[in-house]
Amino acid sequence: MSNKNIIVGLDIGSTNIKIAVAEDDTEQIKIIGADKIESAGVRRGSIVDVEDVAGRIGELLGKIENRTDRKIKNILLGVGGTEIKMQNAKGVVAIGRANGEVADDDVQRVLEAAQNSSMPINSEIIHILPKEYKLDDQAGVRNPVGMSGIRLETEALLLEDNVNHLGNLIKSVELSGLQAEDLIINSLGASSVFLDKNQKELGVALIDIGGGTTSITVFEEGELVNIAVLPIGAGHITNDIAIGLRVSVDLAERVKIKYGSAFPNKVNKRENIDLSEIDAEEDGLVSRYYVAEIIEARVKEIFDMVNDELKKMGKAGLLPAGIVLVGGGAELPNIVELAKNRLNLPVKKGYPLNIGGVLNEVDSPIFATAVGLIKYWRDSDISFAKRGSKSLNIFSKLNISGSGDTGKKIKNWMDKFLP
Repeated sequence: MSNKNIIVGLDIGSTNIKIAVAEDDTEQIKIIGADKIESAGVRRGSIVDVEDVAGRIGELLGKIENRTDRKIKNILLGVGGTEIKMQNAKGVVAIGRANGEVADDDVQRVLEAAQNSSMPINSEIIHILPKEYKLDDQAGVRNPVGMSGIRLETEALLLEDNVNHLGNLIKSVELSGLQAEDLIINSLGASSVFLDKNQKELGVALIDIGGGTTSITVFEEGELVNIAVLPIGAGHITNDIAIGLRVSVDLAERVKIKYGSAFPNKVNKRENIDLSEIDAEEDGLVSRYYVAEIIEARVKEIFDMVNDELKKMGKAGLLPAGIVLVGGGAELPNIVELAKNRLNLPVKKGYPLNIGGVLNEVDSPIFATAVGLIKYWRDSDISFAKRGSKSLNIFSKLNISGSGDTGKKIKNWMDKFLP
């Protein structure tokens, strides 16, 4: 086995854990394998049992290593859940060179100054995203490198997550034998591979419907506008079906996948589902139209909550490039039509852009994040690992002393990024 020039994205979701493996070449990302496994120990995007998660990651790792004939050690770790927050920050520094020419290290310092202006008590900053720079009196600068001045300022977005959530994510990865090379917010990863430049300029929202959460990521004029994560997802649809049909959650999930529809009007009212054909231990017929009604009610609720968030952002009905749906929930038949009706915007399902390799494995909204983590990291100049954690040490907050194998591994991981 060889691990030369591979990049691996790991998405730990409430319903499934997904992994994507890519070979990096000069032209584009080439996916050589992707797989998923049912989650355990995750609820609404948060880890509730580290050992269960680690065990499932280990199983998935064995599957993907056999499939790709690659030995995997380092991964890009996706960060999701309802604890993600965004805030604005400003940074100001003096230009370091005597001739006043702005260099890369000046940009790095001003971003660090923006980071240090915010000192969240129980959170860790994952991303610093510059909105614009100001060089002396010249505002609206996109890239100040090579320009001349005395004072460099930036307005930036800080994306952060709960420190305990991050710690549990990293512990799970370490216990499985892997090492997190970088942390990336899930919705940023997905947006990098499912949205194009034109959509981001016009105004677009990426809606990622996962098992336990639904994330909303809005771009306008090429920049991130806002991120919100709702504590509701496709798993709630499955639970509704289980209650409505009085069957197990496992059977309800299979009914949803095989016979589900988000639009009852497109289902024959006379069509029945024979439960014994799905599970030999079950019997009886249920109306497929009734199942669709159950699904429709919950999906309407999800999109109404999405619309409420868009209203808070001032973007409801005002995104010319509309909505792009990704995530496992986006696989529901007729969900696009329902989304159009509830959100009053153009809606389409997302598919990966500018990705090569085994597209049949990843040409699905389900692998949106796992693939997106790879592309975002490859394209990004400033990441958590590359800039380090200057203002806060996530692991010191967790009181990890370094005793025991896990503590040592985590401490060693963080030491690489500290000055």
